[in-house]
Amino acid sequence: MRDNLETAPSEPLPLELRENFIPVTQQGLRDRLTRPECWTGGRHVEANKFFRYLNYWRRQQYTARLHELQQAYEPFSPDSDLLVTRTYSETEAKVLRARVIEDIRWLLKHANYTQVDPQKFKLLAHGSDYGLDLEVDMHAFDEIHIYYRGKSSRIGKRRSKKGFYLRTEEYTVPIFQRLCIVFKLKPIEARVRDVMAQKGCDKAKAEKIVEKARRLLPPEIKDSNIYVKLFKNIPQSDLEMIFPNTQIKFRMLDKLKLTTTAGGGLGAGIFGAAGKIAVLSTNPIAAAGAAVGLGGVAFRQAMNVVNQKNKYMVTMSQNLYFHAMADNRGAMTKLADRAAEEDIKEEMLLYALLAKERVRIDQLKEVDEAIELYLKRTYEREIDFDVGEALGRLIADGIVTQAPDGMLVTLQPAEAALHIDKLWDNYLDTLPELKVHDEGEEFDGETSTVTA
Repeated sequence: MRDNLETAPSEPLPLELRENFIPVTQQGLRDRLTRPECWTGGRHVEANKFFRYLNYWRRQQYTARLHELQQAYEPFSPDSDLLVTRTYSETEAKVLRARVIEDIRWLLKHANYTQVDPQKFKLLAHGSDYGLDLEVDMHAFDEIHIYYRGKSSRIGKRRSKKGFYLRTEEYTVPIFQRLCIVFKLKPIEARVRDVMAQKGCDKAKAEKIVEKARRLLPPEIKDSNIYVKLFKNIPQSDLEMIFPNTQIKFRMLDKLKLTTTAGGGLGAGIFGAAGKIAVLSTNPIAAAGAAVGLGGVAFRQAMNVVNQKNKYMVTMSQNLYFHAMADNRGAMTKLADRAAEEDIKEEMLLYALLAKERVRIDQLKEVDEAIELYLKRTYEREIDFDVGEALGRLIADGIVTQAPDGMLVTLQPAEAALHIDKLWDNYLDTLPELKVHDEGEEFDGETSTVTA
């Protein structure tokens, strides 16, 4: 079994340190799996043809699923420029919203993204690579889902403490190669109730707290919308940067610096102005001038604080600009493309083994290990291959069947390609019916507005 995938024994990484993501293109993998020496009797040409058919077939399925998702998403889209033709009730909106969230998470899972617990992400976000101290109120969200794919690192440079900040040193920055966040804000009324419960305050005070927090958000962000954001190469220590309600806090070094300069400058100004006012107390105009000068000193020190915060905001905005990949419908399209790509790679790897080996259903663990060893030797990556899902899709499409004795029977490349061709011919005749409301109306997510 291992010979057919050119594997060699090796000590694998612990399972928790491995990802499902296969970091090669399906075309590159297909070229490698269909080399002439990998198939007997010239079957490599037929295998290449089957893999191409399988690629188009799987992508078509994801295109159809993406179409349905984007229809359902339209009422929650912040980017829609279409006319509103209907209004959903609160119950309908909740059902539709749950369907949208679940479908997005399904895409993320099949694109081999790994979920990050929103309550634990702060353990990763410390020691900002960009010198920012950020804070996020996680209670402000109705829905919050964070996913990453691909962990790696890059080399950064910073001032060296050992060199008294006169020299630079290199250091390792852990990053997420891809990061996706899906969120929906809580309605103001629900957030006010939360604050009342958390802080034990009355409604009027809670409303002021919530109103102050919402002023930090751009005015176009609404609690009725669902937002999907896709980023690349985000430092793990700066995860808070991707949230819409991120607040920038001053670091201890900045506080000391501003306190020293502002306190010293303001103290000297007060001392000098007080002396002048005392001496010139008989001259009201001169005393007023000294007071104005003191006000100028205080204003200048206050502006130092504002300028430092603005500097941090510019830093965050500039870095987000270069890390952003796609938003909302565009992010869904990229995720669907990546999910199809991952499925295809997994199916090609599994098929390349099953088409050459006699495998029983109880030997799947050995199949899984053989594929993982092949990936490690070929691409020097520790991958957690999911043989069960790949096999399930091949069985669903009729490429593989399970005999009564547990033997997995696999169509050979030429026959498998003809089978995919027939699936294409029958596809439009087997389209599922649209989901409908209790009232009998189409529940297809046409451009609408929601009441919750």
